Amino acid sequence: MTIHGLNDYTKREVPLLDTVAQYTSLKEELQQAMNHVLESGSYIMGPSVKQFEEETAKYCGVKHAIGVANGTDALLLTLDALGIGPGDEVITSPFTFFASAEVISQVGAVPVFIDIEADTYNINIALLEAAITPRTKAVIPVHIFGQPVQMDELMELARKYELYVIEDACQAMGSAYRHRPIGSIGTAGCFSFFPTKNLGGYGDGGMVITNDDELAAKLRILRVHGSNPKYYHSMIGYNSRLDSLQAAMLKVKLPHLDEWNRKRRQKALVYTAELRRTPLKLPIESKGMYVIYHLYIIHTEHRDALLQHLAAHGIGSGSYYPVPLHRQQVYEPLGYGAGSLPVAEHAALGTMALPLYPEMSEEDQAYVIAVIHDFFEKRGELL
Repeated sequence: MTIHGLNDYTKREVPLLDTVAQYTSLKEELQQAMNHVLESGSYIMGPSVKQFEEETAKYCGVKHAIGVANGTDALLLTLDALGIGPGDEVITSPFTFFASAEVISQVGAVPVFIDIEADTYNINIALLEAAITPRTKAVIPVHIFGQPVQMDELMELARKYELYVIEDACQAMGSAYRHRPIGSIGTAGCFSFFPTKNLGGYGDGGMVITNDDELAAKLRILRVHGSNPKYYHSMIGYNSRLDSLQAAMLKVKLPHLDEWNRKRRQKALVYTAELRRTPLKLPIESKGMYVIYHLYIIHTEHRDALLQHLAAHGIGSGSYYPVPLHRQQVYEPLGYGAGSLPVAEHAALGTMALPLYPEMSEEDQAYVIAVIHDFFEKRGELL
């Protein structure tokens, strides 16, 4: 790709994400799937849900896939099904979407945060063992931005201390760790089908995958008010079901996921090659990882100024994540003071996402790069 000076480009609108472009490419097939569900009269827990679950399990190489209402519920129901509750501790990342810790609190357990790796933004496994106490029952590794966590080291410690591992793979469907699908390595893996995800629906949706027969059976009961059969309740459950319309449309999209992820990777490589002239901290790919770039995350000491510069040129971008979880107001009682998790706190001050989606044109990406080059050239920082 040839990148020209900014004056060679006409100003254009480039969104951070474009869900409409993906819909347009599959419009006829999606509408057929939707019409089939509408004509069937089976809108809740219908055949399309079972079919999508079976295809997801096959895609991930696991025995069970259980559809639920959203990615947050996938995590929540898994914690509940594993018997985690008051008096327990669950270790997770402070640098992620709030739901990763929120669900721990919702079941009455205490989230324990450990710092992250500076390069990957994933939890630093070297710090994990020191955080384990007699109350620790599980670890929730978050494969943030589609970058897999170092799972071999994590699983070794989990076996040593008899901990559950619940993979938060909500941003990582299709990524792999040493040729193993992310989500299939721990006790369970949790996915989100929020519309902006790499495999996104047209509303909320989520999935839990596992090889544990007992866990899968509990999850299937929990998602329907704790009942099996209907009106006979063996536990306090939830109303958390993946609806038939979402399942039908996700079933259409699943066969395209690998190709969409491949295109994301191609565009990420272009960014990485062309932005080396800037002082930006760019994503890395650790050995043995297949990264699917849910977001292309950069770090800069000039984040706010760069966000404004991009916006002024019609380019969408976003700050991910401006406040780490241990510094959120609701978790002040846990006692994590400023500087307690310095790597996460530093990341929160400068990380941001650039536009990246499978349908993004070369011309639009070249324009984004030119605008970024212009920003640093004006600051005298372009190599």
